[in-house]
This record gives sequence, C-alpha cells and structure tokens, in this order.
Amino acid sequence: MSAPAGTESPELADFRASADVWCNDNFERRSVDINEFKRRFSISSISEKDERAQVARAQAGQKLVFEAGFAGLAVPTQYGGQGLTAQHQRIFAQVASRYVIDTGIFSVSIGMVLPTLLAHGTEEQKLRLIPPMLRGDDIWCQLFSEPGAGSDLAGLTTKAELDGETWCINGQKVWNSFAHVANWGILLARTDWDVPKHRGISVFMVEMNSDGVEVRPLRQITGIAHFNETFLTDVNVPTNNLLGELNGGWGVTQTTLMAERSLIGGGMGLGFRDYVALAKEYERADDPNIRQELARAYTRFEILRWLGERSRTAMRAGKMMGAESSVTKLAISEHVAKSGDLALAIEGAAGMLAGDDASDFGFWQQQFLSQWAIRIGGGTEQVQRNVLGERVLGLPSEARPDKTEPFRLVPKN
Repeated sequence: MSAPAGTESPELADFRASADVWCNDNFERRSVDINEFKRRFSISSISEKDERAQVARAQAGQKLVFEAGFAGLAVPTQYGGQGLTAQHQRIFAQVASRYVIDTGIFSVSIGMVLPTLLAHGTEEQKLRLIPPMLRGDDIWCQLFSEPGAGSDLAGLTTKAELDGETWCINGQKVWNSFAHVANWGILLARTDWDVPKHRGISVFMVEMNSDGVEVRPLRQITGIAHFNETFLTDVNVPTNNLLGELNGGWGVTQTTLMAERSLIGGGMGLGFRDYVALAKEYERADDPNIRQELARAYTRFEILRWLGERSRTAMRAGKMMGAESSVTKLAISEHVAKSGDLALAIEGAAGMLAGDDASDFGFWQQQFLSQWAIRIGGGTEQVQRNVLGERVLGLPSEARPDKTEPFRLVPKN
C-alpha cells in the first residue's frame, strides 16, 4: 500500500518510484486474484523436490535484490547494506509486496538474526556473516525451544562445554522453522549450571552441515512440514562463533525474540472485507450474531493497524522496539484465534469439510488450523501477558525459586 500523498519527502518518493520501476522490470506482478492467494495458502503438502526448487528461486530473487542495492537498506554499508533508513526499508517492502518476490525463507535470517548480529556481534562476525545473509546465500534457522523448555525458554538443558578451541554441544531443539533447508542456526545452550538459569546461557552460531547435527521435519496439523526437531550430538563449534558475552546469552536472546514478535505481528494477509465477503457468500451477513462478531473483527483490524503505525513511528524515530512488540504479538494471537472461530462459524456445518471438498480450496480451514503456529511462535499469550505485566506495568512477579537457585539444583522435566 502506498503512503498517502504528501506524507513522504521528495527523496523518499523518488526512491519509491525507482523501486517500483526496478521490481516491475525484474519480477512478475503479483496476481490480485484472491482465489489464487487462497489456492496457494491451502496447499497441505509439497514434495522435497518442489520445496528445494522454491528455495532456489527465493535465493536467486534475493541475489537480484542484493545486486540492485535494495537488500539491507538500513544496514551499514561496511556489512553489505546501503546505510539508509528504516523508512527506505519499509517503502521497499511495500513496493515488493506487489510482486512475486518470495522472501519468506529469509524471515529468520533477515528478520531475526540480522538485528541480533548488528546489536551483539563482533566486527569480524558482522563482516563475515551479514553480506552472505543479505545476498541470499545463507539461510538461517532459530534453535531456541526444547521439548522440556518451551514457554520457559530459560529452562533449556542443551549444554555446551569448552574443549580447547571449540565448544562441544549436545541437546535437542524443536519447532525450528526452515531448519531442514538452513545452512546456519542461531542456538542457545547452557554454559554454566552453577548459577540461576537466566545467567548461565550463551548464544552460538552453528553450521547446520556440521557433524552431529540431525534435522527431522515435523508435519503440522495443516499437513505442511514447516517446523523441525533438531538433534545435536557432540557438535563442534569454533569459539569465534560465540555471539555476545559468555553466559550473557539471555540479553542476546531478548533482541532476537523482540524481532520475532515484531515479525509475527507484521501482518496476516487478510482484511476485514474478506470476512464480510465470506458472510455474504454463505448468506449470513444478516445474522445478528455473525454481524456482532464482524463488528468485533473490524475493531481488531483497526487496533492492529494502529499498533503497526505505532511500531513504524518508533522505527522512524530510531527507537528500539520494546513493549510495542509484545503488545502487537498478543493482539495478533487473540485476533487469529477469534477470526478463525468466526470464519468457521460463518461456514457452519461446511466448516467441517477440508481440501477440495471445502469452499475456497479449504482456505478457511487452513486459516483456523494455522493459528497455533502464530499463537505459540514467539511466545504464547500467557508469556506476553507476563512480559507486559512485569516489565512494562511493573507488577510483582510470581515467587519463583528456580529464578534464584543454581540451575543444577532446579528440578528438570
């Protein structure tokens, strides 16, 4: 969506125009056919060959973007970026959204790892890792969650032990987006068991083709194997791949998580009018209960729109994201839950159908089922409420002896 006339400087308006011309010359314009969007979203399986082809196309497209000077617009030039502003980045994202430029595979790389590297990486790490990330050569995944430490991320038990010039890492991770196609992972491991759990964590950057790394795709309720579980057995990581201070990983993690929450809260691809159209299709637009839920949906869409504007304003002012990311993530989680219920309520008994038997290729059923990935990823609603209550409102935290006891003494799952 273009910015309202008169709100951009001439320089930014020229940048928008040049970006649009370049995208039009190099990429196919995205179809405005809502049915095509629904058909693509409703896919419940994809072969490994087709997935690899998609990844190759995405990397080729990102390389084009990089070579044209549109990648890393707000990243300093010494790291392969353009040294411009967050406004330039936002404008290019708006323009690019109208074209078939598949950047989803880089959401962890550029959306989460990049800001973490910029904030906490050494000069050597930034020079070595950021340019291939922006060029699309490297795909990253996030190796944070564990089977016994999900919402309580600081309860992780993957361990890293120093062995000469390398760290030896053992453990298991889960819910790792893109791990099956990634060549790098940002990983949390415990490096000190004799201090409280938040103080003994370090962050490592792991090459996914290292000996001892095994990735197993997890098929979701939607039918797509987007997430993975990752097993690490005596994986050797060089000491120069430690990100941030030793045992200071919790602070590094917060940078990644704030970026993840902002990314998840960035937009859902559906608008209020889509739900109205669905109600008309099923002749439920005059149903008083459905109308009331549509009114609530409209309110949620407006709240999310203004929360997004709040975040963009903070970015334009050069401010770090804080409470905005948790507020937006919580609002998005509640929105997808209630909107999923609304869609199936409109369809009524037809909501029990799936795939080709369902309306719109099963699109609305997939919307309902995919809500769990959005609601759990980046921290559940309960986690966000705790963050807001304790860190923003200053409410007293629960009595938690596991926060002060040495982690070695804390009962584990």
